[in-house]
Amino acid sequence: MAADEGYARPELLAEPDWLWERRADPKVRVIDCDGLDAYRRAHISGAVGLPVHPWIKESQDGIYVMGPDAFADLMGKLGVSDETTVVTYDGFNSSYATRLWWVLNYYGHTNAKVLNGGWHRWLTEGRPITFHETTPEPARFTPRTNEAILCRLHYLKEKLAEPGVQVMNVLPEDIYLGRRNPFGNKRVGHIPGSVNVPIEKFVTSDDRRVFKSASELRVILDQAGITPKSEVIVHCQAGIRTTLGVFVLFLLGWDRVRAYDAAMAEWANRDDTPLVVE
Repeated sequence: MAADEGYARPELLAEPDWLWERRADPKVRVIDCDGLDAYRRAHISGAVGLPVHPWIKESQDGIYVMGPDAFADLMGKLGVSDETTVVTYDGFNSSYATRLWWVLNYYGHTNAKVLNGGWHRWLTEGRPITFHETTPEPARFTPRTNEAILCRLHYLKEKLAEPGVQVMNVLPEDIYLGRRNPFGNKRVGHIPGSVNVPIEKFVTSDDRRVFKSASELRVILDQAGITPKSEVIVHCQAGIRTTLGVFVLFLLGWDRVRAYDAAMAEWANRDDTPLVVE
């Protein structure tokens, strides 16, 4: 169970047994975040597919989160009401799942969990799957924006030099160092003073892909110099991996954590933002 791993907030994770025991509970909505093609091929029984890009951005090429009205409409169509417990999962090391988890939290819906291990673990453990789609009853979702967990460009610029603020880059090391530019950004490198902790360090490398224990996660963050005494701003390229980093910090009990949602898609494509290349 997640509680045995020493997390400060084990309730943020849903274990497979917990989910299966509640498979018929109308107050629990399971959302497959991998995209509709993957969902239609196979998914956890009772899950609904996410009908938008897993980035959940304002537009196909947008860099910030979908607006409140559009998100409320999306959740309503997926059968998510203000009282629904949402469980998210994916097959991408939980990055898409944490993306929806974070957007739900950004819009005030904190009753959300990430399936520990996601699709990989579910398959590895031989649990039931189906190709039959679930059509939920429409619901009413009320967005209540929480700007305290989002970092915008002006905020990061203002806070960059403050000693009590740390920036955590969760991209692969070679991208962080500016040695590779797979996204086609105008410039390469990393934000001055930021530290690199790739998200792959947070989950196990076996087929189950579960989150590492709290003690292991704390060692990883401590070695990177990330401390709960500081406000931590997490980013990647487009805000997906970002949310897995944010999720891990919340799982460990940290409170002052923000996602730089536009991330390097914004920062590395401007002329007024500093970058360091190593």
